[in-house]
Amino acid sequence: MMMMMPALSSAALLLLLLLPGTLTESHPPVSISVVVESPNTKPVTYTTHVVFRGILLGALKRLMNSNANFKFTYTEDPNYGPYLESVNGVAGSAEDHTYWELLVETPDDKTIRPDVGTGCYIPSANDKIILRFSKYNNQCTT
Repeated sequence: MMMMMPALSSAALLLLLLLPGTLTESHPPVSISVVVESPNTKPVTYTTHVVFRGILLGALKRLMNSNANFKFTYTEDPNYGPYLESVNGVAGSAEDHTYWELLVETPDDKTIRPDVGTGCYIPSANDKIILRFSKYNNQCTT
């Protein structure tokens, strides 16, 4: 048996999409800085935006689709969500103990390490997102 959707539902959905503060509203721009610390590489900064309450992963995809100079890849971990693998052709490596670190410089000039990744982090207006190619030490100390 097929259920008919009342016309009011379509109109209500349209109204929801057009109201301020819903899915169509975007924040002021956020900047994405790609930092690879090597003698021949300078940080590169891009500008994009996120939709209202949108996640960083969406902003990164939007940036990649609008700027041919920005590329990234990620994998989907079943327990932890999206994991950034490479940015602009530079990939992290378990053998080299390297990875892409997510940092955020807030409008009050504090740099934080979010406790969530690109799939859960919701950028605030005027955040400076820093994707920094980093090295980790996997030695345990007791």
